This record gives sequence, structure tokens and C-alpha cells, in this order.
Amino acid sequence: MFKRNLWKLTLSSAIVLWAAFSLYPLSDREFPTYVQSAASARPDEFTALLAEATARHQAGESPSVFIALRDLANARDIDLTQFFPEKKLEASVRGVEKRNAILLDYLLQQSKGKLQLGLDLKGGVAFTLEVDEGAVGANVSEVEREEKLSKAIEIIGSRINGLGVAEPIIRPVGTNRIEVQLPGVNTKDNPEVVDSVKKPARLDFRLVHPTLSPNNTPEADAPAGYELMTLEGESRTGESFEQALFVKRLPEMTGEGVSDAYPVMDEFGRFKIILRFTDEGSRRFAAVTGQIAEDNRATGRIGLLAIVLDGKLYSAPSVREQINSDSAEITGSFSQREAIELANVLNNPLDLPLLVQEQYEVGPSLAADAIASGVRAAEIGIIGVILFMVIIYTVGGVVAVVSLAINLLIVLGVLASLGATISMPGIAGIVLTAGMAVDSNILIFERIREELATGKSLRAALEAGHEKVISTILDANLTTLITSSLMIAFGTGPVKGFGVTLTIGAFATMFCALIVTRTLLSMLIEGETIKKFPMLVSAKIPTFDYLKFARPAFGISWAIVAIGIGTVAYKGDRIYGIDFVGGDEVALSFDASQRVDSADLRTALENAGLGEVNPLYQSDLSGGAEVLKVQTVVDAGLRVLPVLQSAFPASNFEVLGETTIGPTIGAEIQWNALMSMAVAIVGILLYVAFRFEWGFGIGAVVSTIHDILMTIGIFVLFDRQFTAPMVAAILLVAGYSINDTIVVFDRIREELKLDPTKRLYEVINSAINKVLVRSILTTATTFIASMALFIFGGGVINDLAFTFLVGIIVGAFSSIYIAAPIFYWFHKGDRKHVEKNEDVQPTYEWTGSSKASQ
Repeated sequence: MFKRNLWKLTLSSAIVLWAAFSLYPLSDREFPTYVQSAASARPDEFTALLAEATARHQAGESPSVFIALRDLANARDIDLTQFFPEKKLEASVRGVEKRNAILLDYLLQQSKGKLQLGLDLKGGVAFTLEVDEGAVGANVSEVEREEKLSKAIEIIGSRINGLGVAEPIIRPVGTNRIEVQLPGVNTKDNPEVVDSVKKPARLDFRLVHPTLSPNNTPEADAPAGYELMTLEGESRTGESFEQALFVKRLPEMTGEGVSDAYPVMDEFGRFKIILRFTDEGSRRFAAVTGQIAEDNRATGRIGLLAIVLDGKLYSAPSVREQINSDSAEITGSFSQREAIELANVLNNPLDLPLLVQEQYEVGPSLAADAIASGVRAAEIGIIGVILFMVIIYTVGGVVAVVSLAINLLIVLGVLASLGATISMPGIAGIVLTAGMAVDSNILIFERIREELATGKSLRAALEAGHEKVISTILDANLTTLITSSLMIAFGTGPVKGFGVTLTIGAFATMFCALIVTRTLLSMLIEGETIKKFPMLVSAKIPTFDYLKFARPAFGISWAIVAIGIGTVAYKGDRIYGIDFVGGDEVALSFDASQRVDSADLRTALENAGLGEVNPLYQSDLSGGAEVLKVQTVVDAGLRVLPVLQSAFPASNFEVLGETTIGPTIGAEIQWNALMSMAVAIVGILLYVAFRFEWGFGIGAVVSTIHDILMTIGIFVLFDRQFTAPMVAAILLVAGYSINDTIVVFDRIREELKLDPTKRLYEVINSAINKVLVRSILTTATTFIASMALFIFGGGVINDLAFTFLVGIIVGAFSSIYIAAPIFYWFHKGDRKHVEKNEDVQPTYEWTGSSKASQ
């Protein structure tokens, strides 16, 4: 028994240990404290250097200890790697500044907790970019300005995603500003992040004078049409050098001919940028290098082609002959970070000059009270699910809880290893993962219960039940993977984050259900640790005629959908919160000694009838006083000050400024969410049609659409507004609906194979009755967790929980009264019509007859 399960135990243990290790450390460590503990050589000398850097930071001479330590080491030519001998760098990485930069970036990353929280849960660092009016010119129309600003927001989003920052907030502020909020990024230690985001990125390929150089020509005598530029580099011994060149002012070719740019490492450990050209770019590059080759033959020298980015000379490679290729490369003294940022900027050229107006720390977009209540509610919900499973399934419930814990550990471990941030959409994905994990275990236990009811032994019931449920678990999770994969491919922001979490969760659920739960039960049963499998649920299968009420239930259900959608159309933009349509933002000063908790501010403003409000405290990184910014719906900003002055007179609130803010869920994210769902629905249709047949596929798609529309309609009917996390909530409902429907369909297909005499009407009723207990129990477990969030959670947590509750009930209902009836009507109530389209012929077996029957 042990030998047979050894490979499963070894695999499971290895994955659990890896996941646990991936999560360490759980929280951030102060950079000075971490580097002090990590310095293993010459600790006294390093301690003195770190103390000096800390003193500089405290005196305001440097924005952070990180920057102060770097600047001190570089100024004194101190190689910091000598204090960290175990942190070995590539031998080819020469130069003190370069080695220090790579080492410090690594140490800074190591000091961070592996699992970072998003802006909505933890806050982060933000900066505001303003359009350089002098560079734009006065002749730009208002429409053109708006288009340029929208394009700039799109490009900045692409650049930030290229830097590996997950789920940032990027939105317009007023008519000429862009606000960028970054979770998990410290701009005090990484100021170059801001520079890489706002860099215009004009790429030029320019000729270098074939015969003249500053070395043989006085600077005053520079040839007409050329300018003096300096190339900074590093010799093979690590020494810095400068090379002066006469570079043509007008480019022979620009970055418009480049289709892609990405960093690679050469065989010596040096980074370079590979450029891929468009067809026109390849032709132009061939013409330029051909001209240089001709000059080479005429002058007897080897010509250079300069690569200039935003007026800086990055490289000047030699050209010996014409290069007729679809690619080229930029070489230089790049660190890995510099190479990634440069490639990122080249891929997303920004033609709108931007200036940094302010940098500041921002609090979580979800108020502290909402986060605290959400955590408390989640704890209560998890405890409720654990108690429910243990009470219903006793020993099996304990196994399910252990399997669920391993499942969630794997999900969090993978997210940590990917450098993901946990935000509310991610939490929604984890909630659905937990629901799928519990569902899979309930499916297994219910199958075991059915097999035990036929008189089989516990070991035989485990084997038979598990074998029969494998296809159901795989089908349910594979349809979820179709949805989540398309969210990753087409989605952005919260949609993509939800898709990533859901994808990881689907794989973890299949592994835990098919390997972990099976192994644990097998060892307990075969080792005779447990000799019974008691369950609180009766083994008797109900016999209710569901299809009898299909038509009235179907009609009433779609009538509710119509009422809800009609309400959505009637309310228009009023159903959207600030995240979707923007609003007003009021900045206020206040008496720091009378600071009011954001929960109390929110309550006072909402009680005054201002609708959705979002109070945020922000601290200027330059050391200015803390400021309160209150975000409201459109035209409600003017009412903020009198309400707060009346409610909290001692705080001395005064308005510093007011502006309009754009949506954080822009048109692109909305469109991508719709696109990913539309393609996912088509994918589900094709998969279910291929795996089952077309009637099943159409039933699954219609029920999913029904559940999404009904959930949205009921949400709006209860006068709630859509915010950014609601995108994830609706996607969760879709995922839950698909999962539930597949379970019903899989049982219908099995019943068709097993019973050759029943009519299709009877087969569907029988299948629904047999999965009813599973549906009730699954709904109950998810309902318990969601109800805890609904009762104890506040703000957006309450909205999410409300959506989950509606979606859970609607999903269970639609599997029975939408998906199954559509399948029945599609085949006109005739099982022969089903059998023509799919291999669901009954299974016949030879059996021996007794003498009495002969």
C-alpha cells in the first residue's frame, strides 16, 4: 500500500514544500536591516558604511538608504560585492558602478515579501505626469489633445506591464495630467521607474562622419550638418571611457521601421537589445548600410552607424558591408534592468512629452475598515466551510479540508513565484478556486456514497467512485481553463489578474482532487485507519420531476432577466461607479492632530447623500504634509467640504484644489473583458460540443449568458453600483455557472450510456436527482463563505459577496432549469437524436444466469 502510493506522496510533498518556500518571506523586511544581516564578509566595515548611508537619508540628503548606499559606494569606488561573497556575479560584469547596481537591485528584491498586496489592499507609490505644453505647441486642437492623452495612457500601461508591475492604476486627471499608481514599487529606491515610464523614446539611426572626428578636428570646425556626441562605454577591464564622434543631425532612419525590441544576454553575460524590422524598415536599413559600405570603399575606412535614443548616443556599431536583414542589435554597457527598460520603451514609443509634477505615497483604495472586515469575514467563512464539511462528511470532511489547504497553498506559492500582487480580483479568483476544490471533493464523496449504497466494500467504493468522477472533474476544470486562458490572452488589469489566479487554481484543483484526496483516502482505508465512511447525508436518491416545471421556470427566469436588463438600460451611466466613469477629486488639508479615520469619513459623506465616495490619505515623498483626497461621483465634489466641516469641525478641513478624474476601468479594459468573455463562450461551446455534443454545448452557453445577465440585473435592481472589483465578481459567476452545468451534463451523458430503456425525459430527471445532493452541498459551502462576507464585510466586500450569493443561487438554478431543458428541447425530447450526434450508446455486458432461471 505504501509503495504503491510512494510516488504520489513524494510528488505531493515536493510541491507543498516548494509552495511553502516560494511564500517565504511573507512580509517585507526593512532594506537596511536585511542588507545588514546578509553581509557575511567584513561586517564591521559594511556596518560603518551602512550607518553613514542611513545618516545621509535621515538628514534629507538622499531619498532612501538604498540610494545613499549606492551613491556612497560609487563615489568612493567601493565594490559592494566584497561584503556579499555568496552573491556571485558573472565574471564578465566589470565596473564598480555596474556591479553595485546589479547587487543592490538583487538585495532590494530579496528584502521584499514574496506575495505582495495590490493597491486596493495595501496602497503604493504614485506620481502625476503633466503634458509639457511648451513641447506640444499652441496649435493642437482639444480633440487631438484628448486623443494624444488617451494614447499616452495606453502606452504607459504597456510600459508598466513590461516592467512586471501587476495591476497598476492609470487614469487621466483633468485635461492635461495622468495619474499612475504602482503597487509593490518603491520609487524612492527605484527613481528610474518614473523616468522609463515618461520617456518619449525617439529612436534614430544616424550616420557618423566617415573621415572627420573630434580627435583630428577642432570642435569649432565640426562639419555642417553634424553635431558632437559622446559615447560612454566600458572597457574589457571594467574601466569607463568616452568616445567623441561627429554624428549627423538628421537621421537616415527612425524607430518607425522597428517592429519589436527585446533584451538578450550574449555568451559573455552582457546584455544587448535585438531590434526586429518591419518590411519597410528592413529595406531602409539595407539602403543605409549599403551607403556606408560604399563610403568604406571610397575612404578605405570602416564606417559607423550611430543609434541615438532621445538625443543620447547609445551605440555606434561598425558597418563593414551592406546588411540586408530583418534585425539588428544595440550594444552597450547595459545592466539587465536597463536592457529591459530600453527594450520596453522602444516597443512603446511615446510622442507626448510628459513632466513629473508630484510623487506621493497612497493609501489602499479599499478603506482600512473594509479590508479588516473582509479579512474577518473570510476567516469566519473559511471556519464555516470547514465545520460544514467535517459535520457532513466526518473523516472525509477532514481529508477535504487538508486537500483544500494544500490547494490554496499551491495557488499562493505559484502566484508568489510569478511575482504577482494579490488584489480584490485575485481574491475573487481564490474564492472560486476554493469553491471548485470543495466541489471536486464533494463529487468524490457523493460517488463513494452511491457505490457504498450498492453493497460494495469501502475500498471498492473508493476505486469505483473515483474512476467515475475523474471525467467530470476534468471537464469542469478544463472549461474553466478555457475561460481563464482567454482572460489572460485578451484581458488587461483586473480581468487578466483574475484569469491568472483562476488558471493556477484550476490546475491545483485537478492535482489535489485526483492525487492528494485520492492518496489520503487510499492510505486511510487500505491501512484500516478508517473502516467506515459515515456521512450525514441520506443515501436515498430523490425522485422529483424537474422537467415538468421547466417551461414556467424558464419563462419566469428570463422575465426576471428582462426586467433587470431593462433597469440597466433605464439607469444608464448611473449604474457605474467612479472606476468606470470617473468623477470629482477634492484635495483637502487638515489638522494632523485631529486626523479622522477613513471609515468615519466615508460614513459621514455617504450619509449626506453623496453616493459613492473614496477617501484616500496621501503623503508627498518630498516631505510635505499629509493630504486627504476624496473621490466622488461627478458634480458631488463641491459638497464634500461643507459635509466634513460640519461632521468634524475640529479637523479644520480646507480645500487645496479640485479636479476631475478619469475612470480606472477604461474603455479598453471594458472592451477586453467583453471580448474575452465572448471568445470564452464560443470556446466553451466548441469544447462541450466536441467533448459531449452540440445540444450540451448550446445549453452550457445559454445558461452561462443567462447567469451573467441575471446577476447583473439583480445587482442593479438592488440599487448597487459597479466598481472595478465587480468585473472579477461577474467573471467568477460565469466560472461557477460553467462548473455547475458541466457536472449535470456529465451525469446525463453517463445515464444515457448506462440505461438503454429510459426515455430522454426520464434520463434527464434521473441525472438531476442524482446530482441534486452534490449541488445542494456545493451551493451550501460556497453560500456559507459568501454569506459571511456579506454579513461581516463592508463597502465593496459587501457588493462582491452580494454578487456571489446571487450568482451561486442562479448558477444552481440554471443548471437544472436552463441548461438541461435546452438540451432536451434541442433534441426534441428524443434520445435517438442524441445518439446520432454522440457516442452515448448504452453499455451492454454479458452476465451469467443462475440455474434457477434456466
